[in-house]
Amino acid sequence: MPAPLTLRHAPEQEEAELREYLGTGYDRDSLDHYQDVLDAEVAQVGDEAELYRTSHAYLYNLTVFAMSGTKLPYLRALTDLVPPGSRLLDYGCGTGSDGLLLLEAGYRVEFADFDNPSTAFLRWRLERRGIDAHVHDLDGDVPGGFDAAYAFDVIEHVPDAYAFLGEMERRADLVVVNLLEFGPHEQELHYELPIRDLLLRAAAHKLERYRLLYGSSHLVLYRPERAGPARRAVNLARLGAGWVRRGRF
Repeated sequence: MPAPLTLRHAPEQEEAELREYLGTGYDRDSLDHYQDVLDAEVAQVGDEAELYRTSHAYLYNLTVFAMSGTKLPYLRALTDLVPPGSRLLDYGCGTGSDGLLLLEAGYRVEFADFDNPSTAFLRWRLERRGIDAHVHDLDGDVPGGFDAAYAFDVIEHVPDAYAFLGEMERRADLVVVNLLEFGPHEQELHYELPIRDLLLRAAAHKLERYRLLYGSSHLVLYRPERAGPARRAVNLARLGAGWVRRGRF
């Protein structure tokens, strides 16, 4: 069995690149208080659609999460199943930190998000590293034909989770997504996901992996083809084993 793929997590590089990109506009206090900065911007902008196309606060917010390494278990689940050289779509990429790790590990990654300050920073990062990779605008055309499409900590930001998954399923042979449970102090920009129904939806397809991470993040990797009765029963057992222990099924 081949050794697990190594992903080079470099938190100091995440901050250094943001500092270099912003120059004199960089504010360390905004990094330290990233959620307060984002909350203030949400209140100022008011409109969610406009926020996702204009937000500067997300530069700090997404940098902090990339520095934290929170998404590394999601990425390792993807790389355990999909070999280097595969064509991947980072759907809802933000500043592109996940895709940059995968590019460095030998994957062919393309990115998709709204044309906003985060993707402008991503384009700068790609150019700075000498990488030629497509960054697609979600308000335009996003191609298909990918070996896998992934979205980590993204789906809770959209009002229609089913439509979101449908977009990923149309573009890739494998969908990789995490579903966050809605907490009592959830931030304003998060929608409450119908997690049980979304997991049952994944079970109706060719479910490849399921993991519960951090006690509240349901990671699923599935293929869009419909599962037959036997495969669906196995999928339900896999999902139910975790949820029965949590008293959810």
